[in-house]
Amino acid sequence: MNDEIESFVKIWITTISCLCYCYYIASIIPKGFFRFLSLLPIFYLFIILPLNLSSFHLGAPTALFLVWLSTFKLLLFTFNQGPLALSPTNIVHFISIAALPINPKASKTTIPKVEKPKWLLLSKLLILVMIIRAYDYRENLHPHIIIVLYGCHVYLGIELVLALVAAPFITVLGLEIEPQFNEPYLSTSLQDFWGRRWNLVVSRILRLTVYHPVYRMSIGFMGNFGARSGAVLATFLVSGLMHELLYYYVARAPPTWEVTWFFVVQGVCTRVEMVAKKLLLRRGWRLHGLVSGPLVLAFMAMTTGWLFFPQLIRNGVDIKGIKEYAILVDFFKSNLPLYLF
Repeated sequence: MNDEIESFVKIWITTISCLCYCYYIASIIPKGFFRFLSLLPIFYLFIILPLNLSSFHLGAPTALFLVWLSTFKLLLFTFNQGPLALSPTNIVHFISIAALPINPKASKTTIPKVEKPKWLLLSKLLILVMIIRAYDYRENLHPHIIIVLYGCHVYLGIELVLALVAAPFITVLGLEIEPQFNEPYLSTSLQDFWGRRWNLVVSRILRLTVYHPVYRMSIGFMGNFGARSGAVLATFLVSGLMHELLYYYVARAPPTWEVTWFFVVQGVCTRVEMVAKKLLLRRGWRLHGLVSGPLVLAFMAMTTGWLFFPQLIRNGVDIKGIKEYAILVDFFKSNLPLYLF
């Protein structure tokens, strides 16, 4: 564990150094192709750095932050777009926004402000602890129950990690950021789930890097309907491929493309739902949220069990992650007194 933490610290020191280079290179090289060329070594480093980590709980967030979020933000930055283009001329703000799962709040944003009670985060943490404890009895649980626990674990784990990583920087730097999650269990449709509630940091980046460019390039010869459909499917496809890459970092096994198909299925079904809702609304029909909400959750549970988790389970990533909790507890028990005294 000590070696893993040492590698983790080295990776983030390297990351900060790389982002300092990115910040200063922007004042020398104007936006466009040549700035993109100047950042290619950084893209390469961000892709290989997480390979130095073997643990799930350090490797997975690092891969998400660097390989996906930071790389996509810097790609947008090469053309003076995206969250880094909105950041103040302050190197600390630049590094924080580039390296962390946060998007600064734009003056004009379509994402509503989400006010959450303080007890909600604590209750989610408590539920996550209960889920982890339930794994001690996994031999007595039905496989479907385990899949449901994994789904809740993924949601709570990602939301809590993103919130806890961002909170100190928001407090210290005074950054106002867009919401990271918006209670996805309250979704009333797939469009609502993926577009307005689930992992809004990633959704925002995908919208800027994939959806809008594909839509703009295709609307001239495909029309609005075809361009919108192509943009939706392209966005979900890129998300699937990025998840496939993240799976490689945590499993170190060749891809089986199941998670890519998971997102392709989600994209197709989301687009079909969008079209169906428009047709139904024209006739004055609308499915009540009390009906559509459970249907969305049931669909997500079915498809995650079918395509999202099997690749991880087959490679033992779930067992590895569960065992790491005990390792982390033992590590802090043995090292915390050293830091206190």
